Amino acid sequence: MAAQGDAAGLAALSICESLMIALVEKGILEVEEARSALEDAASAHQVLRSSHQDDPPHALAAELIERLITQMNAANPNGGNGQG
Repeated sequence: MAAQGDAAGLAALSICESLMIALVEKGILEVEEARSALEDAASAHQVLRSSHQDDPPHALAAELIERLITQMNAANPNGGNGQG
């Protein structure tokens, strides 16, 4: 059953990543707005990590979200909104 949970988490992460990128590419969401939302999510996990020292999933979640931020920065280094 743990494998199903892992697969569900990976699927959710992939879907989220694809949606964020699509929203930016379509100009619905600006890169800075997407980055801010991801930073808020990472920060929430950082807070939970600090209050639950023995709960490594929060640290891993924050790390994965921060990787997504890095990927978004690399894909759109000029901070454009995906138009032009």
